[in-house]
Amino acid sequence: MKSKLFLIIFFIFSFNNLLHSDESKCTEFKKFSVNYIKCKSGLLKNKTISAGKNFLEDTKKYQKKEWSKEGKKINKIKEKIVGQ
Repeated sequence: MKSKLFLIIFFIFSFNNLLHSDESKCTEFKKFSVNYIKCKSGLLKNKTISAGKNFLEDTKKYQKKEWSKEGKKINKIKEKIVGQ
């Protein structure tokens, strides 16, 4: 029973390391080298772009939701005016 548990834990940790292998490692360069600065700036650029995209998508979703609520209110008012 214990051996099965250890195997399961081993596989979980081994797959976890594979997920993080896509990240760029800047630690392999010297701290003040040109390659280190290029690596860090590339990571910063990618994170900034992804954060900007997420912000824009969230804003669009919020505006669409709020505008649809207001559109329903306007349609109700139009129906009241036309119905009278």
